[in-house]
Amino acid sequence: MDSGMRTVVVSEYGGPQVLQPARLPVPEPAAGEVLVRIEYAGVNPADWRIRSGEVRRFGTPPFTIGLDLAGTVEAVGPGADRFRPGDRVFGVTMPPRGSYAGYAAVPESQLAAAPRLGGLRHAAALPVAGLTAWQALERARTVREGARVLIHGAAGGVGHLAVQLAKARGAHVTATARAANHAFLRALGADEILDYTTADVAAALAAADRQVDAVIDPISGGLGLRSLETLRPGGVLVDVRGTGPDRTALRARAAHIGRELVELAFTPSAPDLAALASLVDRGLLRASVARTLPLEQAAEAHRAGESGRNRGKIVLSVGPGTAGA
Repeated sequence: MDSGMRTVVVSEYGGPQVLQPARLPVPEPAAGEVLVRIEYAGVNPADWRIRSGEVRRFGTPPFTIGLDLAGTVEAVGPGADRFRPGDRVFGVTMPPRGSYAGYAAVPESQLAAAPRLGGLRHAAALPVAGLTAWQALERARTVREGARVLIHGAAGGVGHLAVQLAKARGAHVTATARAANHAFLRALGADEILDYTTADVAAALAAADRQVDAVIDPISGGLGLRSLETLRPGGVLVDVRGTGPDRTALRARAAHIGRELVELAFTPSAPDLAALASLVDRGLLRASVARTLPLEQAAEAHRAGESGRNRGKIVLSVGPGTAGA
């Protein structure tokens, strides 16, 4: 093993330009941890919220950024017994020991065996967005055979996985997306697709008397307020951006009309990751990779991601042998 590893660090809070290449020591796995040689790292909206300083709970820069990873177990720490060196894994790590790096020491509770199908590149696109979509549908409770689900931002990272997961549960899926993404979503199984740029989605559903059992919303804001009106009694709106002060009006309106609001922040979970891997291997789930860029182009990956126009996920190629993985 080399004495150091390639990383990308947040040199200070700011725009994409603060992402800088650096070389740091390879970490040692502590008790209950696994050292993963990272082949690919997924890029998530949480990454640029951390980079910009909107989220500051991971310490003071400089630190290594990135949450999603897929790679191979290099070593295991004391008490870690779920994996052996050479195992292919995927999962979640956290700054300041982020995934934009050659290696990460990760609690084994945040990892699962990588799916056998699709390779490590697609596996790296799955953890955060997949866990968010999976846990959103679990919290909604109403998403089962025959249920009607409205998924906003359906062509995005969380959205396109939520479409597939809801279909795997037998739900009827109404997706919102730009017209350019409608064919993509039809191929994923969406039953109905509404162009949010040309139509008021809530009004369209109300006019057709098509209230839904659950709304999965990665966007929130004013859209969340309008989405409450699409829910039938007993319906649930899951806002997957976590909690925040900007939810005051949304909480008040949900309480006023008697609809449930869930403010969801994903939780790293080995069992949930294993469930996602099983669905991949059964051909029911696949993470769409919009672009793959080398680690050193992390700043460009953030610029592209923040444009909001990507279909699926952006992935960074980290390992030396990743071209065909």
